[in-house]
Amino acid sequence: MHCVILGCGRVGSLLALTLEQRGHSVAIIDQEPTAFRRLGSHFEGKRVEGFGFDRDVLVEAGIEQAHAFAAVSSGDNSNIITARIARETFGVENVVARIYDPRRAEVYQRLGIPTVATVQWTTDRIMRRLLPEDNEPEWQDPTGNVVVTEIAVHPGWVGQTVRQVEEVTRARIAFVTRLGEALIPTGDTAIQQDDVLHAAVRSGTQGDVAGMLGKPPERSE
Repeated sequence: MHCVILGCGRVGSLLALTLEQRGHSVAIIDQEPTAFRRLGSHFEGKRVEGFGFDRDVLVEAGIEQAHAFAAVSSGDNSNIITARIARETFGVENVVARIYDPRRAEVYQRLGIPTVATVQWTTDRIMRRLLPEDNEPEWQDPTGNVVVTEIAVHPGWVGQTVRQVEEVTRARIAFVTRLGEALIPTGDTAIQQDDVLHAAVRSGTQGDVAGMLGKPPERSE
């Protein structure tokens, strides 16, 4: 899959290298050409000099074919504007923005843009948002039999209940992140737009569960 990153700082460069190591194609944008030095000489992705909110720059980076977009530059405004362009103009499926001011994060969450902060923690969280199917467990029991994994659901699940999700996936929804806050659901809790589910599943099945929830639910005839 193709991923586009805005910002080649510590987070952006680490994210680009991690994605490339996992076999994905990467294009990274920065207005400062010297920033690309952080990628090293072995990086095979595309380096694009310019501003992320410039449509031509985004197109040069391959935004029209992108599966995922991460805005991790040093400016909150640039990040959120570019993230909204990626989602609303180009229809990129998985979008995330780094926000430095935590007081603004909830506002942006309400706009439908997941937000994160800090370096290594940020990189891990962004990987979960960009590539749900490659999800690393949030928690694993000592025997390795059960894991808790974070799953972003397809908009087609909006209005379905947690009980319906559990019946289809055979997973247990431990908690839900909604607008930046965690809640413990009941079986009758309805899925809302941009909810993120944290599911307890058998180890090795998290990809299957993410796949089921990453597409619309099947409708009975």
